[in-house]
Amino acid sequence: MTFDYDLFVIGGGSGGVRAARIAASQYGARVALAEESRMGGTCVIRGCVPKKLMIFAATAPLMAQEMQGYGWQSAATGDFDWPGFRTKLHAELDRLEAVYTSGQQNAGVDLFMQRATIADHHTVELADGTLKTAKHILIAVGGRPVRPDIPGAEHGLISDDLFLLDRLPRRALLIGGGFIACEFATILNGLGVQTVQAYRGDAVLRGFDRQGRDLATAQLRDIGVDLRLGISPTRLDQEGDQTVVTFDDGSTDRFDAVFFATGRAPYTKELGLENTEVRLQKNGAIAVDEWSQSSVPSIFAVGDVTDRVNLTPVAIREGHSYADTVFGAKPRKVNHDIVASAVYMRPFELASVGLTEEQAKARGDVDVFATTFRPMRSGFAGSKERMMMKLLVDPDTDKVLGCHIFGPEAGEMIQLAAIPITMGATKADFDATIAVHPTASEELVTMRQPSEQYRGQGGDD
Repeated sequence: MTFDYDLFVIGGGSGGVRAARIAASQYGARVALAEESRMGGTCVIRGCVPKKLMIFAATAPLMAQEMQGYGWQSAATGDFDWPGFRTKLHAELDRLEAVYTSGQQNAGVDLFMQRATIADHHTVELADGTLKTAKHILIAVGGRPVRPDIPGAEHGLISDDLFLLDRLPRRALLIGGGFIACEFATILNGLGVQTVQAYRGDAVLRGFDRQGRDLATAQLRDIGVDLRLGISPTRLDQEGDQTVVTFDDGSTDRFDAVFFATGRAPYTKELGLENTEVRLQKNGAIAVDEWSQSSVPSIFAVGDVTDRVNLTPVAIREGHSYADTVFGAKPRKVNHDIVASAVYMRPFELASVGLTEEQAKARGDVDVFATTFRPMRSGFAGSKERMMMKLLVDPDTDKVLGCHIFGPEAGEMIQLAAIPITMGATKADFDATIAVHPTASEELVTMRQPSEQYRGQGGDD
């Protein structure tokens, strides 16, 4: 059978564009890609990039306060110009989108800026009714924010909406305790918005190391976020320009804006998968094997739509590995076991790679090397915030199982720590590394005595 394309990619986000570009430019495949919104996907247009730029903007008041501790008595920031910042932000996103678009065009990929659905195992239908056939179909449509199933949920906003506001709210509610909720609470608070964050758990950032979670929870309160734990909204009502929120503890409150940051779902609804034999998981994610292949041999999927590790660099690696495997005759799998990540809060970030302390203890014996301290820069300025460094080590093999950092620029540090841990480094390797002084990160190579030696059910030695 003759096909229009060797590969048709649905989705112009990080994973899709990488797979398309590599398949076309390096391996000579005939490739097409369809994107219904904007090239670049969630990360570039409404996620990682704009969020990080807003984090930088929100840091100014904390920096000004810190500089006063260094003698700069006039270190004031003034009022924040949201319209001016937003204009510059969207200009940058337009630039990045153009880079992604030109990258595909230069690689020889045919672009269709419209929605595409799957008609059968080898056919894609575009929104204009055009049918395109392909030997392989790659689904890389990502995920979308979800609203909770409560009355009045339509009155709330989702994370995408923050970047499009005409003006900042005077008082806002963030619902959720994950990456997005904590980062957005940091942003809004730093930009001068009275910020309330409500989360049903007893500490934010479920899934991270518990000690780091506790430090992050305390920091949100320290910077002025009204963090309310153990509660969830039960309904939203619109009264004029304000949204009235009722919580499950019986309390009510009024806000100018309410943001749901309660999770994301794979974007598989109305994708046409019912026309195929592609198997889905309970949450709608496409079930794939270690090669990113679905239950249909011609259909693959990468990125958040598979709900494996939902991070941009993972989607990129999956897309690249797919192209290498299928079109480059270089079979390559992605190891999802060791993936570094960071939560970009301020003033300190929380970053992690490998097992948490709780996971390591559930696995078996572990030596915990941990320390908390006031870093030089903020400590001198009078801050009471404490930084955390933690290594988890297998006592039998001396292998480092995980690293966790809570502190300034922790995301930058965890990237470097992830290299030796991915390589299988031992605690002896860390110990043999000479420290760079004075730095906060030198603690990673100077911790000699474990703070705890956990031995199975027996607890501490």
